[in-house]
Amino acid sequence: MDEKIIDLKKELDGELSACENVADLENIRVKYLGKKGSVTDLLKEMKNLSNEEKKTFGQKVNELKNEVSDKITERMNDLKKKELEKELNAMPEFDVSMPPSLDRGSYHPITLVQRQCEAVFKSMGFAVEDYSEVVTDYECFEALNIPKHHPARDMQDTYYLENGQLLKSHTSAAQNAIYKKYKDALVNEGKPIKAIFPGRCFRNEATDACHENTFFQMEGVMVDKDISISSLIFFMKTMLSEVFKKDIKVRLRPGFFPFVEPGFELDISCLICGGDGCPSCKHSGWLELCPCGMIHPEVLKAGGIDPEEYTGFAFGLGLTRLAMMKYGVKDIRDLNSGSLKSLSQFTDDE
Repeated sequence: MDEKIIDLKKELDGELSACENVADLENIRVKYLGKKGSVTDLLKEMKNLSNEEKKTFGQKVNELKNEVSDKITERMNDLKKKELEKELNAMPEFDVSMPPSLDRGSYHPITLVQRQCEAVFKSMGFAVEDYSEVVTDYECFEALNIPKHHPARDMQDTYYLENGQLLKSHTSAAQNAIYKKYKDALVNEGKPIKAIFPGRCFRNEATDACHENTFFQMEGVMVDKDISISSLIFFMKTMLSEVFKKDIKVRLRPGFFPFVEPGFELDISCLICGGDGCPSCKHSGWLELCPCGMIHPEVLKAGGIDPEEYTGFAFGLGLTRLAMMKYGVKDIRDLNSGSLKSLSQFTDDE
């Protein structure tokens, strides 16, 4: 049995060394860690072992599984780094001797709101992370308790690329990487995982006053011992009151999201119409702002965290809709219009 594990490690190292793109790396992950993968097949051979041998061998297979996952993640980071370096090397050089233009631009309203949110969460001890706009199916769905062919995928009409990757349909795609990045500090040092990761998302939406095919979200997670729903409500209320500089009326509705249980929709009273009803809030007086909930145990497991010992909450804040509420933008399409007349009126009021 030990020889099989050693041979499997050598085979994996060879394939990882030869792997030069993310799509091939995803195939390697499925080959070793999928339901019919090489590591999984090792467990089937335990039926021929004694009880004492099963215990020892099972432990070795679990260690192997973690080692394979870590090596694949490490190779993924290396490939993304190489892709970024390639892009940077291809960029044209800038003439630093050119005199600067005297015409100064203004920040986009979504940028202003994002920076305000980042400042609030930084003050509460959250790290700000960045993540790729092009991700794998595993990152965007499988690691979030949404297996292939699951009906929950129909909630997001996704843009797929020819190489099998996709444009991320939600910032939740970064969750698995965040858990793996901070899990050692959580387990060994007792430091809670507290991170936000804003970014641009893409869905094949039918556009209207409150829906766009390109929009911005900000995912946030916190994982520690004894985290509860009250923890989630406290942080969200604090953030909203700081951004809007006043107390905001909110409500929680039950909502289904495969990566949280229980799940909620956090709505805020529409600040454009004052709750009376308008096209931006579909005449309901409320605007859906923040899907949230307690992180599903399977999602924690995928990130290498023991759900029996740790709990956490996650939320996906709509930065685009938050900007609409803060600045009174009635049509979401104005934010991507490129109209300088519309966008140049916004300034940082902090």
